[in-house]
Amino acid sequence: MRKRPNLYVRKEDCCGCTACVFTCPESIIVMIEDEEGFSYPKIMDEEKCIRCYRCIHVCPIKNDKHMKS
Repeated sequence: MRKRPNLYVRKEDCCGCTACVFTCPESIIVMIEDEEGFSYPKIMDEEKCIRCYRCIHVCPIKNDKHMKS
């Protein structure tokens, strides 16, 4: 089975756009506020993740190479 998608490693790898939240067919990604008031995505139920990777494909930061062309 494919690995669970890694939404971000560092906070700088996430712009907080919520695209991953709205594209998830299982509705298991939610935005969690950090201590500074910024929201970041989190997969709440890893067992329900179907590893479709839509969250990764829709991410503007992970796919910024497409935006630069």
